[in-house]
Amino acid sequence: MRGDNELIPKTKQAAQERLVSLRKTIEHHRYLYHVLDKSEISPEALDALKHELVLIEAAYPELITPDSPSQRVAGKPLKGFKKIKHSVPQWSFNDAFNVEEMREFDTRVNNMLEKEMRRAVRPTYVCELKIDGLKVVLTYEKGILKTAATRGDGVIGEDVTANVKMIESVPLSLHEKVSGVFEGEVWMAKSTLDRLNKKEIKAGRPAFANPRNLAAGTMRQLDAAVVKERGLDVFVYDISALDREIPKTQIEELRMLQRLGFKVNAHFEECKTIDDVISFWQRWQKKAPKEDYWIDGVVIKVNERAYQEALGYTGKAPRFGIAFKFPAEQVTTVVEDIVLQVGRTGVVTPVAHLRPVSVAGSTVSRATLHNEDEIARLDVRIGDTVVLQKSGDVIPDIMSVVKEMRTGKEKKFVFPKFVEDCNGPIERITGQAAYRCVNKNTFAQKRRKFYYFVSKKGFDIDGCGPKVIDALLDADLIGNFDDLFTLTVGDILTLPRFAEISANNLIESIKKARKIELGKFITSLSIEHVGEETAEDIAQAFGTIEKVRRATVDDFNAISGVGPIVSGSLAVWFSDANHKALLERLLAQVTIINPSHKAAKGIFTDKTVVLTGTLSSMSRDDAKKEIRARGGEIVESVSIKTGFVVVGENPGSKYDKALSLGVKILDEDAFLKMLR
Repeated sequence: MRGDNELIPKTKQAAQERLVSLRKTIEHHRYLYHVLDKSEISPEALDALKHELVLIEAAYPELITPDSPSQRVAGKPLKGFKKIKHSVPQWSFNDAFNVEEMREFDTRVNNMLEKEMRRAVRPTYVCELKIDGLKVVLTYEKGILKTAATRGDGVIGEDVTANVKMIESVPLSLHEKVSGVFEGEVWMAKSTLDRLNKKEIKAGRPAFANPRNLAAGTMRQLDAAVVKERGLDVFVYDISALDREIPKTQIEELRMLQRLGFKVNAHFEECKTIDDVISFWQRWQKKAPKEDYWIDGVVIKVNERAYQEALGYTGKAPRFGIAFKFPAEQVTTVVEDIVLQVGRTGVVTPVAHLRPVSVAGSTVSRATLHNEDEIARLDVRIGDTVVLQKSGDVIPDIMSVVKEMRTGKEKKFVFPKFVEDCNGPIERITGQAAYRCVNKNTFAQKRRKFYYFVSKKGFDIDGCGPKVIDALLDADLIGNFDDLFTLTVGDILTLPRFAEISANNLIESIKKARKIELGKFITSLSIEHVGEETAEDIAQAFGTIEKVRRATVDDFNAISGVGPIVSGSLAVWFSDANHKALLERLLAQVTIINPSHKAAKGIFTDKTVVLTGTLSSMSRDDAKKEIRARGGEIVESVSIKTGFVVVGENPGSKYDKALSLGVKILDEDAFLKMLR
């Protein structure tokens, strides 16, 4: 065997040539082993090639490239994860849990397509296995991996590039020099979990619960060496953006991902009808346990990209896809107590306190019983043995009572007349199964409403969590929402555990939160029956808070998806004298931005507009505002139905697609003339 020094070429040119050959060969065998599950040489031979590569690069460090296999070596542990703003919003799918819900999805798709396309069409579907792991967003530039990020909130994720580079199935360089954004799922094999758990148990440590949680926890490790040791894997399933035309169908897209060198789960299938989809789902319920990774359902997408674009997105999810979940795992446990929990709107919810039990890979000790009618339907009693069901991250439900296990010592639960958290009596809401506090201004409710007001769903005030709200309320520094915006550093310094820097930080966070979108503003008010999506629907329908304040029950009821109960709740809330006064005070403190309502008439009325490139005269947000003010709708992708594509400097692939489709293109001068 030659010594290490003999492996190093004498000249830089010879080293360069040898490195090119080594990298190509190592990448070929990595792809065979980690993507195709094949091997042509022994692991020892591959290690020898990698060893030679590292030696030559150490002698000629200037020849190291970002996609070299040597770059999979972990560096020093990070101090923390940086944030990455996604170039393409990251959506999550809505869920279906049974055949009826899937048929409803199919009906919605067909009805909406007929409306959008103005003719009857027959979409096909693609079924892909839903891997139970952690979503990752991979960005490549000219074929080289640039960044990897977690999904986060869909807009901003965490930079986990160093960790993802430790996953051998993720290519550092693609087979083609493309630039784009790709989505995948990080997962851990069941066999890998077994191997790691044997080590944990041998070391006297508790075993890891399941591969999904361990995969997610591993990606949160600041030391990439831990990631490398744990042996994660990735399936890639989607192209979010590409510097060339994306394939016209989902099937072609998956095949393109395979050609680029990504590991794609092989068990995808095109289905002509919803019956074929259901059949695929039923087959894989039985087959899923045999795979070496967790599968918790099937993802169904409309196959044709043109139809996907026509269907578009809701506020949270694509309309062209859905996650068809497998039946959830069930276990039995004992109801040790039933307690009442007061929500932010004063609704009182019974919660079962359970003997802790592991279900769907996590230990649970609580389950909601929803309301009095549900308790009566189940006939659940304190001391009962019950069947508990949990699916994924959904709050567990009690499905039934094992009445054969009763001993006679079980106690029926009766709703009390007085509830301490309500500071008074409770009443059943007319026409509903729910109870609520008679006193609508209890301290417990006030705390929960404040928690919600400052949360990410509302004003998103950084550093102002429940403990800070509790301290402010206990010190009588706040009593109404608007009081938050009148606080000073001196006020904050009176609270325990606050110093000058932390007090200044909190005041600065409150200052930044003064600007808020209309939908989030409505959400923050804790109006009964009004959550995020309903609030966004209201914002899009009315456009300004003034129009919302003047709206009648009929106006609210005219909004798609808003029924009579929600309409009545909205009308009552905005007509209440105390709420009117609160709104006046709040609007004096905050600025509502980005109203979603389109102008009734304007140069862009009934037109969809795509922006690409950089405008010199205004920011992209300002351009969007101007377009919306003139009746236009902003969309992210170009299709044959797009009205205009506004092009600035350095436009992307959207410009090329507009040219190929014959969509009208506006340069900056033409755009400004239209605005004038």
